[in-house]
Amino acid sequence: MSRILIVEDETIIRTALRRLLERHDYQVDDAGSVDEATSRFKLQDYNVIISDLRLPGAPGTELIPLAKQVPVLIMTSYASLRSAVDAMKLGAVDYIAKPFDHDEMLRTIENVLNRKVAATDASPAAPAKGSKSELLGSCPPMQELLSRIDKVARTDATVLVLGESGTGKELVARAIHEQSDRAKAPLISVNCASIPDTLIESELFGHEKGAFTGANSARSGLIEAANGGTLFLDEIGELPLEAQARLLRFLQESEIRRVGAVHSTQVNVRLVAATHRNLKEMARNGDFREDLYYRLYVMELRMPPLRDRGNDIVILANRFLQRACTKMGLATARFSEGTMEAMTQYHWPGNVRELENAIERALILADDLLITTELLGLDLEPASKLHQFERSYAYSSGETANAGNRREPQTGLSLDDYFQRFVLENQNRMSETDLAKKLGVSRKCLWERRQKLGIPRKSRSK
Repeated sequence: MSRILIVEDETIIRTALRRLLERHDYQVDDAGSVDEATSRFKLQDYNVIISDLRLPGAPGTELIPLAKQVPVLIMTSYASLRSAVDAMKLGAVDYIAKPFDHDEMLRTIENVLNRKVAATDASPAAPAKGSKSELLGSCPPMQELLSRIDKVARTDATVLVLGESGTGKELVARAIHEQSDRAKAPLISVNCASIPDTLIESELFGHEKGAFTGANSARSGLIEAANGGTLFLDEIGELPLEAQARLLRFLQESEIRRVGAVHSTQVNVRLVAATHRNLKEMARNGDFREDLYYRLYVMELRMPPLRDRGNDIVILANRFLQRACTKMGLATARFSEGTMEAMTQYHWPGNVRELENAIERALILADDLLITTELLGLDLEPASKLHQFERSYAYSSGETANAGNRREPQTGLSLDDYFQRFVLENQNRMSETDLAKKLGVSRKCLWERRQKLGIPRKSRSK
């Protein structure tokens, strides 16, 4: 019989929850605060601890480090959903919103207990090899990312991976999957931007025979294919609103209904989503469902851009060069003197993907297995001009707003922040040619950065 400790200061809720669990053969104790729970009971004696987030004295999250290996399930009101997200980051095994449905509470507890049993029964094997080893990096942002992956992989929480295109967001999803209890089940990766809007629902949820023109037979969707494992939805910001509604139901109810079907099917799939777009801003503008955004925003992981990773560029470059040599059956190649310095100075708008492609291309063209800066094809001039612009704009942006009171330069803003601000502030009075000239880049470079940062061009009035 599993033992459960309830920590809840509202007597009515505590009593009702206790009766519910006792009716389902759980052995239950309860307390009204963290202090009472730790003074009256030994936390390690329980299989699960269910705690309200807001308690008199210390918050329920204080129980997480005190309980050590015992999973802590956090209860919270809908109004404090963001606090629930923070609780997950601190190590809570899951959260459930109040007022909770009895079946949902029992199902959540059962899932927590099953995961705990599976982790206990598993033999202490060597750490899983695979994608985590691909996430190389010693810079602080990468170390923080790896630490969070270790924490979230042990749960079934939905994960939202943010980062620019080419940073390696799918590697994060693969690392989470391979370190989770679902590692032996499939990981299904889907790029939402690569599937036409008219087919996305059929691809994800499947369809019945005759559901639409061309549906000559029934077909299961990619979510069903990932049953028991993990579904990775890349570029989820490109998902049409109709498909977003279906996805929300899948996340809420763990069930799907094929296009043209009458009955739903239960599935057990963990979702990891990724995007380079600002979903919060999209939700504010009505381009993305706000309820889906907050459902995805359980655990947020940020993949840093390559330009912010310092010496990691050297580590990755050596790894990619070694891999390319092996792939082409060549002896070990090397970088010429000064090439590494050039790579660390370059802005890398295409991030890790651009670095890997540049090295492979350079190796194909190289003589005597020597990789030079010229072979990498790095356009260093625009990057240096943009950095000069960043420094100058940091000091000049305040003058137009308040000529008499010169502002101090703002710190903590990236080059993209300065670029985006300058374009948005000046595109109404400057042509694309003038903007590019002021920034010190070509019009093509300006267009590419607009696409990357999601800055639309102002339509000209006729």
